[in-house]
Amino acid sequence: MSDKIKVVLADDHTMLRSGLKALLNTEPDIEVIGEAGNGEEAVRLTQELKPDVLVLDLNMPNMGGLAALRKIKASGSTTKVLVLTMYNEERYLFQVLQQGGAGYVLKSSADTDLLEAIRTVQAGEVYLYPAATKLLLRGYLTRRDDEEKTASLSDREEEVLRLTAEGYTSQEIGEQLIISPKTVDTYRSRIMEKLGLRHRSELVRYALKHGLLEPNFEE
Repeated sequence: MSDKIKVVLADDHTMLRSGLKALLNTEPDIEVIGEAGNGEEAVRLTQELKPDVLVLDLNMPNMGGLAALRKIKASGSTTKVLVLTMYNEERYLFQVLQQGGAGYVLKSSADTDLLEAIRTVQAGEVYLYPAATKLLLRGYLTRRDDEEKTASLSDREEEVLRLTAEGYTSQEIGEQLIISPKTVDTYRSRIMEKLGLRHRSELVRYALKHGLLEPNFEE
């Protein structure tokens, strides 16, 4: 049938791809026309095969899912990119939507949600797994409040926050920023007071949540 939805699967787990392919190919209106095991292959196959939908994992070798998504969208491709991932946190969901992703499905519910998601994005709509709308709203409200706090940090304080979250000591931060370790400690105390944080672990979570430490889906 010429009107079948043509799909490329991109995931580095061969068994998962095989299972998804078997699931999709049993449907009369869907056909898997290609498989990719990493981000570079996903980009190449999308350019060569021009599928209607690319089902894309975020965490893959040789180019992460977000980088692949960005490259595909920058090329002007009309392929709808549907992310299939284990990550159900709003920071990943936001990034996928911001980069032009057409949908977001959790691997834990792929057997029940993927078919509907493919048909939804092919129809030109955005597909989000059931709890994602609440997650987006909660994330928006939290980000709005947190952005007000973050805006109160100076550039130097934000730099100290990032380096602290990356695991550098006061001595090492001081050497990088050409200030004394005591001054670094002063900055850190001021940062924690402004953000209402108590422990270094909270600083790490805060930095990750606000994009100061990016998840490694880019490489």
